[in-house]
Amino acid sequence: MVSYLNDQTEEAVDRSLEILRNRVDEFGVSEPIIQKQGDRRIIVELAGVTDPTRVRELIGKTALLEFKLLKDNIVNKEVAEKLHTFIISKISPEDTLIAEEEESNKDTTVTALEDIFNVDSVESEAFAAADTGGSIFEQNMFLLNPRDNETLLVPDDKFEKFKKVLELEEVKRIIEEAGANGEFIWAAKPLDAGTEQYHQLYLVSKNVELSGETITDALPRTGDPNDPSSIGKYEVSLTLNDDGARVFSRVTGANIGKRLAIILDNKVFLAPTLQVKISNGKARITGLDKMDEARDLAIVLKAGALPAPVKIIEERTVGPSLGIDSIKAGSLSAILGLALVMLFMVIYYRLSGLIADLALVLNIAFIMAVMAYFRATLTLPGIAGIILTIGMAVDANVLIFERIREEIDRGKTVFASIDTGYGKAFVTILDANITTFIAGLVLYTYGSGPIQGFALTLMIGIVASMFTAIIVTRVIFDYSLEKMSIRNLSI
Repeated sequence: MVSYLNDQTEEAVDRSLEILRNRVDEFGVSEPIIQKQGDRRIIVELAGVTDPTRVRELIGKTALLEFKLLKDNIVNKEVAEKLHTFIISKISPEDTLIAEEEESNKDTTVTALEDIFNVDSVESEAFAAADTGGSIFEQNMFLLNPRDNETLLVPDDKFEKFKKVLELEEVKRIIEEAGANGEFIWAAKPLDAGTEQYHQLYLVSKNVELSGETITDALPRTGDPNDPSSIGKYEVSLTLNDDGARVFSRVTGANIGKRLAIILDNKVFLAPTLQVKISNGKARITGLDKMDEARDLAIVLKAGALPAPVKIIEERTVGPSLGIDSIKAGSLSAILGLALVMLFMVIYYRLSGLIADLALVLNIAFIMAVMAYFRATLTLPGIAGIILTIGMAVDANVLIFERIREEIDRGKTVFASIDTGYGKAFVTILDANITTFIAGLVLYTYGSGPIQGFALTLMIGIVASMFTAIIVTRVIFDYSLEKMSIRNLSI
């Protein structure tokens, strides 16, 4: 049994690691470091994050999506009445007297709930409550929503106390007996009603009709202009797989007129009334205030739910000074290496070495241009990849120049020596660069974070060096031979 539990724990951590990596990749952080530490911990290092709170929510969200049917207003009202009866039986005369005195001291100017919720005539019921200790209970802690009688409304100032009421064993027993296999779930956001704010409480079935495992795609977008409630808001469009679409079609077709709650991490985001059978496998989560909120929600839904809740036990924010020092040291080493290589080429190959140096500078410019186009971040591993590319680019010119020297020593003309040197060295250069490129591709595919940064700059550098070392230098040689009568090549 212990061995089985350990295996399940290890599997949950491994799955969480992969899901977190997918979420961070979708978020767009450059070269993240996500790795397992010990048996039950995961280290996440993200560079250049400007909104730590948003990232914290993105990582910590379980993203368990469920679709559940709401209980009808008859069942909801019955549960509310029994809760009311139970709570009234616990109220002591002293509690009632204190509550009445507090009410008498308040401003008597009130607005009817029917006016707040724009309901013509609905019989709203407020329920009194008090606990046996007289500390967490008070009167008028909740009321039936006058719009539909299918949800409870809890005033904001009594929210925390009412949550404790629901945790009582007697209250749980009432919900279980009268709720017809139902459970209470809070709404994701409070409801504004004039100057008051209420927290909605939904009585939903415990049976999960559909889960987020069937989601194949989730796209953030602006609200539907044809839906008045979505104007100025944002939403997430969900696409279900074949199994999910089939189940969703069955559920929506069999429950027309009922409300289906869309629940994320045990919070009801919305509970629309099913008007028609939905057979296209599409669903929407609406009412989001910001595009970033919709985008983050789409990311976590697409990446999948975590198999277990993630708790952030330690968080550190490292300033940029250490990174700046490392980048400066890496840049200095790259510049120094480039200068030494260029100096060696000029000394050893003379004017031909100067042409190779020009191609080398152009090679680095190409690397920077490609990285800027793809908005890649130049990190320390990336600088290491550039330094390696410098050596490889010069290596190609060394092979070509040595071949040209051999042909000149054999008595060939300058033009024939250059043509033969480039022709014979090309196969060797191509073979070496292809094998290195394959190695970089493997590192980029199976590596993560800094390894991918190194591999990316390496692959870009290989392609650029093939172009500059073979094509650019050859064009310069050919142009010089055409414009100038060169009998002795400085090489």
